[in-house]
Amino acid sequence: MSAMGRYFHSEVHIQSPWHQVLAAFWQRYPNPYSAHVLTEDVLYREVTPSNHLLSRRLLTKTNRLPGWAERVFPAHLSRAVYVLEDSIVDPDANTLTTKTWNLNHNTLMTVVERCLFEGDRGRPSWTRLRREAWICSAVYGLARPIQEFGLARFKSNQAKAMRGLEFALSRIQNS
Repeated sequence: MSAMGRYFHSEVHIQSPWHQVLAAFWQRYPNPYSAHVLTEDVLYREVTPSNHLLSRRLLTKTNRLPGWAERVFPAHLSRAVYVLEDSIVDPDANTLTTKTWNLNHNTLMTVVERCLFEGDRGRPSWTRLRREAWICSAVYGLARPIQEFGLARFKSNQAKAMRGLEFALSRIQNS
Protein backbone atom coordinates (compact mmCIF):
# COMPACT_ATOMS: atom_id res chain seq x y z
CA MET A 1 0.00 0.00 0.00
CA SER A 2 1.28 3.45 -0.81
CA ALA A 3 2.04 5.66 2.15
CA MET A 4 -0.08 8.36 0.50
CA GLY A 5 -3.40 6.66 1.23
CA ARG A 6 -5.75 7.12 4.16
CA TYR A 7 -5.63 4.85 7.21
CA PHE A 8 -8.46 4.04 9.58
CA HIS A 9 -8.55 2.04 12.78
CA SER A 10 -11.08 1.39 15.49
CA GLU A 11 -11.60 -0.90 18.42
CA VAL A 12 -15.04 -1.84 19.66
CA HIS A 13 -16.20 -4.15 22.40
CA ILE A 14 -19.16 -6.36 21.54
CA GLN A 15 -21.26 -7.56 24.45
CA SER A 16 -21.49 -11.16 23.25
CA PRO A 17 -19.16 -14.14 23.68
CA TRP A 18 -16.76 -14.90 20.83
CA HIS A 19 -18.48 -18.12 19.68
CA GLN A 20 -21.75 -16.19 19.17
CA VAL A 21 -19.97 -13.38 17.31
CA LEU A 22 -18.32 -16.02 15.10
CA ALA A 23 -21.69 -17.61 14.30
CA ALA A 24 -23.19 -14.17 13.59
CA PHE A 25 -20.26 -13.31 11.29
CA TRP A 26 -21.13 -16.23 8.99
CA GLN A 27 -24.87 -15.49 9.17
CA ARG A 28 -24.78 -11.71 8.81
CA TYR A 29 -26.20 -11.53 5.25
CA PRO A 30 -28.87 -10.72 4.42
CA ASN A 31 -29.74 -8.09 7.02
CA PRO A 32 -31.62 -4.78 6.85
CA TYR A 33 -28.36 -2.80 6.90
CA SER A 34 -26.66 -4.58 4.00
CA ALA A 35 -28.92 -3.99 1.02
CA HIS A 36 -25.76 -3.15 -0.95
CA VAL A 37 -24.47 -6.74 -0.57
CA LEU A 38 -25.90 -8.68 -3.51
CA THR A 39 -24.24 -12.10 -3.29
CA GLU A 40 -21.79 -14.08 -1.16
CA ASP A 41 -20.07 -17.23 -2.38
CA VAL A 42 -17.59 -19.52 -0.65
CA LEU A 43 -14.74 -20.09 -3.11
CA TYR A 44 -12.55 -22.17 -0.84
CA ARG A 45 -12.67 -23.65 2.66
CA GLU A 46 -10.38 -26.00 4.54
CA VAL A 47 -9.49 -27.02 8.05
CA THR A 48 -5.71 -27.11 8.48
CA PRO A 49 -3.83 -29.78 10.47
CA SER A 50 -3.48 -27.16 13.25
CA ASN A 51 -7.30 -26.93 13.40
CA HIS A 52 -7.61 -23.49 11.79
CA LEU A 53 -10.56 -22.88 9.46
CA LEU A 54 -9.45 -21.03 6.31
CA SER A 55 -12.12 -19.53 4.06
CA ARG A 56 -12.16 -17.37 0.97
CA ARG A 57 -15.43 -15.76 -0.03
CA LEU A 58 -16.42 -13.55 -2.92
CA LEU A 59 -18.90 -10.79 -2.13
CA THR A 60 -20.65 -8.76 -4.82
CA LYS A 61 -21.76 -5.30 -3.72
CA THR A 62 -23.42 -2.39 -5.44
CA ASN A 63 -21.11 0.57 -5.64
CA ARG A 64 -22.84 3.88 -6.14
CA LEU A 65 -20.31 6.57 -6.94
CA PRO A 66 -20.71 10.11 -5.61
CA GLY A 67 -22.19 12.59 -8.11
CA TRP A 68 -18.87 14.26 -8.91
CA ALA A 69 -17.25 10.88 -9.66
CA GLU A 70 -20.10 9.87 -11.97
CA ARG A 71 -19.30 12.94 -14.06
CA VAL A 72 -15.59 11.98 -14.21
CA PHE A 73 -15.78 8.22 -14.71
CA PRO A 74 -17.71 6.19 -17.28
CA ALA A 75 -21.15 5.03 -16.16
CA HIS A 76 -20.33 1.31 -16.46
CA LEU A 77 -17.90 1.69 -13.55
CA SER A 78 -20.65 2.21 -11.00
CA ARG A 79 -22.42 -1.16 -11.33
CA ALA A 80 -20.88 -3.70 -8.96
CA VAL A 81 -17.76 -4.13 -6.90
CA TYR A 82 -16.26 -7.57 -6.25
CA VAL A 83 -14.67 -8.04 -2.85
CA LEU A 84 -12.54 -10.98 -1.71
CA GLU A 85 -12.67 -11.91 1.96
CA ASP A 86 -10.04 -14.22 3.43
CA SER A 87 -10.59 -15.41 6.98
CA ILE A 88 -8.85 -17.57 9.54
CA VAL A 89 -10.68 -18.97 12.55
CA ASP A 90 -8.47 -20.17 15.41
CA PRO A 91 -10.84 -21.91 17.85
CA ASP A 92 -8.08 -22.50 20.42
CA ALA A 93 -7.10 -18.82 20.63
CA ASN A 94 -10.72 -17.63 20.10
CA THR A 95 -9.76 -15.43 17.18
CA LEU A 96 -11.27 -14.68 13.79
CA THR A 97 -9.00 -12.69 11.48
CA THR A 98 -10.36 -11.35 8.21
CA LYS A 99 -8.81 -9.47 5.32
CA THR A 100 -10.94 -8.02 2.53
CA TRP A 101 -10.04 -6.10 -0.61
CA ASN A 102 -11.75 -5.04 -3.81
CA LEU A 103 -10.88 -6.87 -7.03
CA ASN A 104 -12.15 -4.26 -9.47
CA HIS A 105 -12.24 -0.44 -9.60
CA ASN A 106 -8.65 -0.56 -8.30
CA THR A 107 -7.52 2.42 -10.36
CA LEU A 108 -10.30 4.46 -8.81
CA MET A 109 -9.79 3.19 -5.27
CA THR A 110 -8.41 0.21 -3.38
CA VAL A 111 -9.78 -0.53 0.09
CA VAL A 112 -8.01 -3.17 2.18
CA GLU A 113 -9.57 -4.00 5.53
CA ARG A 114 -8.24 -6.20 8.30
CA CYS A 115 -10.39 -7.25 11.26
CA LEU A 116 -9.51 -9.20 14.36
CA PHE A 117 -12.37 -10.57 16.45
CA GLU A 118 -10.94 -11.82 19.72
CA GLY A 119 -12.59 -13.33 22.77
CA ASP A 120 -11.93 -11.17 25.83
CA ARG A 121 -10.11 -13.39 28.31
CA GLY A 122 -10.93 -11.16 31.27
CA ARG A 123 -14.61 -10.89 30.32
CA PRO A 124 -15.73 -14.13 28.59
CA SER A 125 -19.11 -12.63 27.66
CA TRP A 126 -17.40 -9.94 25.53
CA THR A 127 -15.59 -9.90 22.19
CA ARG A 128 -13.10 -7.28 21.06
CA LEU A 129 -13.09 -6.19 17.41
CA ARG A 130 -10.05 -4.36 16.06
CA ARG A 131 -10.54 -2.97 12.57
CA GLU A 132 -7.94 -1.42 10.28
CA ALA A 133 -8.37 -0.13 6.75
CA TRP A 134 -6.13 1.34 4.08
CA ILE A 135 -7.74 3.43 1.35
CA CYS A 136 -5.69 4.35 -1.73
CA SER A 137 -6.40 5.92 -5.09
CA ALA A 138 -4.18 6.09 -8.15
CA VAL A 139 -6.24 8.68 -10.02
CA TYR A 140 -3.88 11.46 -11.04
CA GLY A 141 -4.92 14.80 -9.58
CA LEU A 142 -7.96 13.35 -7.77
CA ALA A 143 -6.39 10.84 -5.41
CA ARG A 144 -6.85 12.97 -2.28
CA PRO A 145 -10.58 13.76 -2.69
CA ILE A 146 -11.25 10.15 -3.73
CA GLN A 147 -9.41 8.86 -0.65
CA GLU A 148 -11.32 11.30 1.58
CA PHE A 149 -14.59 10.12 0.03
CA GLY A 150 -13.48 6.51 0.44
CA LEU A 151 -12.65 7.05 4.09
CA ALA A 152 -16.00 8.74 4.78
CA ARG A 153 -17.87 5.94 2.99
CA PHE A 154 -15.81 3.30 4.79
CA LYS A 155 -16.77 4.82 8.16
CA SER A 156 -20.48 4.85 7.32
CA ASN A 157 -20.33 1.32 5.86
CA GLN A 158 -18.49 0.15 8.95
CA ALA A 159 -21.29 1.53 11.16
CA LYS A 160 -23.82 -0.37 9.00
CA ALA A 161 -21.67 -3.51 9.22
CA MET A 162 -21.75 -3.30 13.03
CA ARG A 163 -25.54 -2.90 13.00
CA GLY A 164 -25.79 -5.87 10.64
CA LEU A 165 -23.61 -7.97 12.93
CA GLU A 166 -25.71 -6.94 15.95
CA PHE A 167 -28.86 -7.87 13.99
CA ALA A 168 -27.42 -11.34 13.25
CA LEU A 169 -26.40 -11.68 16.92
CA SER A 170 -29.89 -10.86 18.12
CA ARG A 171 -31.30 -13.56 15.78
CA ILE A 172 -28.88 -16.12 17.24
CA GLN A 173 -29.53 -15.08 20.83
CA ASN A 174 -33.31 -15.15 20.40
CA SER A 175 -33.50 -18.51 18.61
